[in-house]
Amino acid sequence: MSDASPRLVAFDLDDTLAPSKSPIDPRIGDLLLALAERVEVAIISGGQLQQFRSQVVERLPEASPALLSHFHLMPTCGTQYYLLSTDGVETVYAHSLTDDEKTRALTAVREEAERLGLWEAEPWGEILEDRGSQITFSALGQSAPLEAKMAWDPTGEKKNSLREAVAARIPDLEVRSGGSTSVDITHRGIDKAYGMNKLVEATGIPLDDMLFVGDRLDPDGNDYPVLAMGVECQAVHGWEDTAAFLEKLVPTLPERAQA
Repeated sequence: MSDASPRLVAFDLDDTLAPSKSPIDPRIGDLLLALAERVEVAIISGGQLQQFRSQVVERLPEASPALLSHFHLMPTCGTQYYLLSTDGVETVYAHSLTDDEKTRALTAVREEAERLGLWEAEPWGEILEDRGSQITFSALGQSAPLEAKMAWDPTGEKKNSLREAVAARIPDLEVRSGGSTSVDITHRGIDKAYGMNKLVEATGIPLDDMLFVGDRLDPDGNDYPVLAMGVECQAVHGWEDTAAFLEKLVPTLPERAQA
């Protein structure tokens, strides 16, 4: 960073701020508000807006509209961008896939999952989801319990084989490993680095003044593009790790000047 303190801190969601598809702990909620009193706070995830609402927005402690205005929500890796306002969640933009792109993506991922023996006969909820700007394959279903998800593909081999097979079918679209059991399909060039660049455009804060916190900064992880673009990153392993990091970071940050 160009100076000692970041002006914006961005977070992955699942397994960074909360367990997969689960609400944030009250400890994280308090820390996010304390952080927002000092810097801009962004959340970038492959998940859809409803996950941001249920996991984070609806779990934040009571706060003033002025404080909430410092939160930036970027579902589906930044192809959608929302701000918190007095009216709730305010849309800045949402770049959706075309009907043709969605159809080809859904067909390719289903057929390749079946061919590879990765199509679950009795999933927990829907396996395929149209998130507007992203098609998501969840191997065990959208509502699978955390223990089952963690056990399904601990090495990432299944996910990577599916990603490669689908990518070969739809070369005009981006196919990426998502969460522990998911593969995401978007327009090409869409990853968390894309989301970070959109934050630069929206806030005027340069990448050198940003800090990213995530649990998948390894080369196969969906947080890695942020590290590869040169943003300072903090690797964590679960929300407790993130909370411990923030408890050390927040007191070192200067409070925002009051208007």
